[in-house]
Amino acid sequence: MKTFEEMDLFGPIKRALADQNYETPTPIQAETIPPAIAGQDILGCAQTGTGKTAAFALPILDYLGQDKPAALKNRPAALILAPTRELAIQIGDSFKTYGKHVRFQQALVYGGVGQGQQVSALRGGVHVLIATPGRLIDLMDQGHINLSQIEMFVLDEADRMMDMGFLPALKKIIAKLPEERQSLFFSATLPPKIQELASSLLFNPVHVDVTPKTTSVKQIDQCIRLVQRSEKVDNLHKILTKSGTGQTIVFTRTKHGANGLVKKLDRLGVTASAIHGNKTQGARQRALKAFRDFNIQVLVATDVAARGIDIDGVTHVVNYDMPVEPESYVHRVGRTGRAGAEGIAISFCTNEEVEELRAIERLIGQSLKVENPNLFDLNRPAKKQPKKSGGRSNGGQDSGGNGRSRRRKTKQSGSTSGNSQQPASGNRSFRFRKAKKKSNGSTGRSTSSV
Repeated sequence: MKTFEEMDLFGPIKRALADQNYETPTPIQAETIPPAIAGQDILGCAQTGTGKTAAFALPILDYLGQDKPAALKNRPAALILAPTRELAIQIGDSFKTYGKHVRFQQALVYGGVGQGQQVSALRGGVHVLIATPGRLIDLMDQGHINLSQIEMFVLDEADRMMDMGFLPALKKIIAKLPEERQSLFFSATLPPKIQELASSLLFNPVHVDVTPKTTSVKQIDQCIRLVQRSEKVDNLHKILTKSGTGQTIVFTRTKHGANGLVKKLDRLGVTASAIHGNKTQGARQRALKAFRDFNIQVLVATDVAARGIDIDGVTHVVNYDMPVEPESYVHRVGRTGRAGAEGIAISFCTNEEVEELRAIERLIGQSLKVENPNLFDLNRPAKKQPKKSGGRSNGGQDSGGNGRSRRRKTKQSGSTSGNSQQPASGNRSFRFRKAKKKSNGSTGRSTSSV
């Protein structure tokens, strides 16, 4: 599909897209939206800033516009899971933009704020629920959310959500979903273990992969700067005060490190704000607004915030500390070079962080250029990293849980690399399901068997 106008989308959605002057879908949107609106499961892989949100928001809004389900008390029709509060809020804003001519109700559920308004919104009836896992489970346990009526389930940033920190919560949530559902998984990276886990949760999915083989965004000028730990602040200050450096996001390894760096920059005359998991929701939103409005030049963040920062115009990303997980590198540098713009990513690497650098290069399939290769020996034997306790799940083999669907017996789709399978029929699977249920004497949406 070359334009949104050519897609079989609900008319008012096309009108909203035209209002925003959106004419041409991005590759992930072009390959994903047609099979998604036909009701097929999706496993979509594309880099950050390429339009993944619209790739699942438009099919959901199309379903709501075409089928017009009722907004039920505490029982949403669509669930979108996001890893961070910021990303959940941005997804909510996108739904408002794309769905401004569609009648629907949505609720956002995330931690860091009181639950009163969220519970009230759910009681009033919602079609779309956008949530982070922790708060969602809290409200489910309190009886405020019932997932038995879910028709469409979206997992955004699936690689992060399925990592060891989110997998138990994810399994608990999926166990409460009805087996008759449509699932859409989107992520910037899909390593083999994550693909294996996704295949156990999706039913015959259309696999769309529009990422380049190098994994990193081509428009980003990436380089490594070898430094001594004591020289990091001075090197960062020089970058920030150099001509041509605009809005910059700096990533640190820890929350304490982020707070300390903000204080050091302040003493050097650089105004910055920190954003991480220990900050209140209000503080995080104020920092993001100040950064968007150019009231501050520098945002210092931890990896937990990397997935939730979607801001155009970021000229530089600086990895003040090398990420422990190589996948995080892709998400960090993806904060610049968004929407086709160019960007610069500079990573500080100390003598103790060479193994992290090697892991990143193995993941992205290329060697990163080093500005000053003679500072110390990069070719010395790699230091063994201590194995973390509680590691990752072993390829999803223990991930079946009660949320496994009987439909999984169907063989997985083999479409790959931006060449998705199109549905054989133009019939919408929702209507087909409803007709099938009606013939069996069933009414309404199916309920979970677990």
